[in-house]
Amino acid sequence: VQLVESGGGLVQPGGSLRLDCAASSSIFRINAMGWYRQAPGKQRELVAVITSGGSTRYADSVKGRFTISRDNAKNTVYLQMNSLKPEDTAVYYCNFEYGMGAESWGQGTQVTVSS
Repeated sequence: VQLVESGGGLVQPGGSLRLDCAASSSIFRINAMGWYRQAPGKQRELVAVITSGGSTRYADSVKGRFTISRDNAKNTVYLQMNSLKPEDTAVYYCNFEYGMGAESWGQGTQVTVSS
């Protein structure tokens, strides 16, 4: 299953962006959808995840600023990012866990926060 991301770009500090990630085909039993990011010289880290039951979890660094949501009918996950900071600059990747232990990753989208 291919995941297609959109919505990255350049934004000033304090600004907002929304990232979208859609599956190229219908997926039976998505267990969790998540967003990760990787900044230059750093390891990939979890940003936010939403489970099939609707539970969410966020990295401490984004709590209160980012919101993850999903549209099950469209097999799409969103990441609304507000009050962006320069340290949020990274390549953002979406991830779907589905079926019996399968997962797919998006191609990555660059988010740059700079004045």
